[in-house]
Amino acid sequence: MINLKFIQHGWLNIKRIISPNYNQRPDNTDISLIVIHNISLPPDNFDNYKNAYIDKLFTNCLDPKSHPYFEKIYNVQVSSHFLIQRDGEMIQYVNVNDRAWHAGKSTFNGVENCNDYSVSIELEGSDNTRFTPEQYKNLVCLINFLKIAYPSIKYITGHSYIAPVRKTDPGPYFKWENLNQKIGDIVLLY
Repeated sequence: MINLKFIQHGWLNIKRIISPNYNQRPDNTDISLIVIHNISLPPDNFDNYKNAYIDKLFTNCLDPKSHPYFEKIYNVQVSSHFLIQRDGEMIQYVNVNDRAWHAGKSTFNGVENCNDYSVSIELEGSDNTRFTPEQYKNLVCLINFLKIAYPSIKYITGHSYIAPVRKTDPGPYFKWENLNQKIGDIVLLY
C-alpha cells in the first residue's frame, strides 16, 4: 500500500510532471467531486514505455508525426490531476488546489463546469481493456487520501456521467464495485 502525504500544499509525494494546462479554481469553490477517466495513447496501446505519450499530451509536447492519431489531438490543451499507470505508479500533473482541464463541457447534479470543483484521476486504459489490480489498489488509496485531505469531497463519478453525449470513460470494464466497499461515505454515481 502506498503511503500518500502532501510534500507541499496540493502536491503529493509521488512522481510529478507539471502540466501548463491549468488555472485557478473560482473563488470560494469547494472540491466536492472526483472524476474518473481512462486514457491510452495511441488508443488501446500500452506498448510505449510508461506511456510517455500521455505525459507529452498533458505538457503540450505531443509530436503529431509520432502516430497518425496524434495529428487529431496534438494541439488540444488538456490535463489531469493524476494518472495511475497500468503497473499502479501514480503521476501528478496539476496541484489539487488548481483547476485541471479534464472534463470539458460537463454538468454534475445540475452544476456546470465540473473542472471548477472536481479532482481528476486518469487510469491508463481504455473502454476495451480491463484495469489492473494495482490500479484499483492505488485508486482506492488515492481516493481515501483525498477525502481526508478534502472533506468537502462527497461524490465520485465517471467522465461519461458528467458528459454523457461526448464521453464513454472510464468505460464498461471499470469495476465500480471495487470501490463500493472501500471508500466509505462518498456517493458513487455512474
